Amino acid sequence: MSTAIQPRFRDAVEDDIPQIVALLNATAGALTARHGEGHWSTVTTERGVALALRHARIRVGCVARRVVTTLRLAPKKPWAIDVAYFTAVARPLYLTGMAVAVASQRRGWGRMALSDACLSARDWSANAIRLDAYEAQAGAGGFYAACGFLERGGREYRGVPLLYYEYLL
Repeated sequence: MSTAIQPRFRDAVEDDIPQIVALLNATAGALTARHGEGHWSTVTTERGVALALRHARIRVGCVARRVVTTLRLAPKKPWAIDVAYFTAVARPLYLTGMAVAVASQRRGWGRMALSDACLSARDWSANAIRLDAYEAQAGAGGFYAACGFLERGGREYRGVPLLYYEYLL
C-alpha cells in the first residue's frame, strides 16, 4: 500500500457531481470489461448524483482537486436490503455507491474511504453501517470483510444474489 499520496476526505458538493459521475461510470465500465455485463454495469447520471446529494451524505476522497473515491451514506434503507439479517440498532446508515478510481485501486484508498465513512457515521450518531455486495466475481464482499465488516447472510433479490455486511459502531 502506497502512503506517499493520500486522499483528503470531505462531503461532496454540487461542483463535484461531474467527477463523481465520471468515477462511478469508469469503475462500472472496468467491472463490465473484466466480468461481463451485470448489475454493476449501470450508468450513473448527473441527475441521479444530484438527487443523492439531497437525500444522503456523499463522501469523496480527493487528491489535489481530483475525486478518487466516493461513497454514499444514507439513513433510508435501499430496496435490496432485508433488515432481518442485521443487528437491531436504533440508527443504522446504509452505504451504497462506493467506488475507487480504477488507476488508484490497490493503494489502500478504499480502506481509507471506509474508515472515513465510519467517522462520518459516528458524527451522525449512527450505530451501524449496513451494505450489500454482489455475490459474484464483480462483488466486493471480500474487500468489506477485510475491512472489518461482518457478513450477515445473503439472499437473492429480483434475481440478483447479494451478500449483506455490517459494521457496528
